[in-house]
Amino acid sequence: MTVVPAALSLAGLRVLDLSRVLAGPWCTQLLGDLGADVVKVERPGSGDDTRGWGPPFLHDGSGAESSESAYFLGANRNKRSITIDLAHPDGQALVRALALQADVLVENYKVGDMARYGLDFESLHALNPQLVYCSITGYGQTGPYRERAGYDYAVQGLGGLMSVTGERDDLPGGGPQKVGVAVTDLFTGLYATVGILAALRHRDADGFRHGTGQYIDMALLDTQVAMLANLGANYLVSGQVPGRAGNAHQNIVPYQVFDVADGHVILAVGNDAQFTRFCAIAGRPELATDPRFATNADRVRHRAALVPVLAALMRRRRRDDWLAALEAAKVPCGPINSLDQVFTDPQVLARGMVQAVSHPLTDTLRLVASPLKMSATPVQTRRPPPLLDQHGAEVLADWLGWDAAAVAAALERGALGPARP
Repeated sequence: MTVVPAALSLAGLRVLDLSRVLAGPWCTQLLGDLGADVVKVERPGSGDDTRGWGPPFLHDGSGAESSESAYFLGANRNKRSITIDLAHPDGQALVRALALQADVLVENYKVGDMARYGLDFESLHALNPQLVYCSITGYGQTGPYRERAGYDYAVQGLGGLMSVTGERDDLPGGGPQKVGVAVTDLFTGLYATVGILAALRHRDADGFRHGTGQYIDMALLDTQVAMLANLGANYLVSGQVPGRAGNAHQNIVPYQVFDVADGHVILAVGNDAQFTRFCAIAGRPELATDPRFATNADRVRHRAALVPVLAALMRRRRRDDWLAALEAAKVPCGPINSLDQVFTDPQVLARGMVQAVSHPLTDTLRLVASPLKMSATPVQTRRPPPLLDQHGAEVLADWLGWDAAAVAAALERGALGPARP
């Protein structure tokens, strides 16, 4: 198949991004990666909260520290930035004008805020029936928690993830543990993207912009509960509340981290044939035919007997020796890399997961790339993460046909916030 570099899956779609922090920006960054024209509406003066979430901050070409945080840079490529004062009536009118030109609007304000501004789904749907409108909140638009502020950390706890993450209470370091990155935010952003694409497919089934948009109500808590996956199913089927298992798996044995002579190795035996091959490599082939361990169900039931035996075997050899032998036998395994090792790993580099990006402040910015590998419409980084209000006049000209005088008038009225130097 011939790849056409200019082809983009979502070319022609306009996304009005009124979100900030992570779940919403993660969604809109993905839409931008796929080719949508994403306009990020930010608070005048300060912008997205994460612009200040550092250090680290980007250093400019002279080596001086800028105000562009690494956190913001990691979630906002392929967007244009404009500042609009949503508390100002003229700012609200401007957002309505932009929404008339948009295919998608994403926002993560508290429940009721958009209605107070006249920017809720019902108001904008009346103006633009084709608009797909996605709200992202902590707890959704309904239910007793709907007015609570929602944060990833709190939802990891409330939604059960921390009850199954971390070491057991009876072991050193035991207790609840959050995941090292904000996975609830990230998963919510991904689910929101799926919902938006489905809504666009529904709208456009009879032709581009021929149908009607719809409202998407995304909640971090809903996503977190869905993310419980097999553990949620385990509880609902059995009635047994799962606990924390550290680096072990609740339903598969052996599937955990083991100490080795010079560090750690992940052993992830997924079926009985792999267990047989592992036992041969470990010099204990009889374990694979022991009736206590012959099947995965047997191994899960007799975990307490098997794991100490395996732990003693694993400590006899060095990490690289284990990895080479296990990989040769196609037994799933792996090291535990630090991030400097991740970003110099030959497979990570071969897959293009480290991307050099030219930024207005430096030509040496490196970012994590999109993981999407598409043959006909490859993902492209067309724009670096924007400076605050970098594209304000450009967006107003492109979307609304405004000239410099119209932009100046809006600035004078206060719709765009105070004039920038």
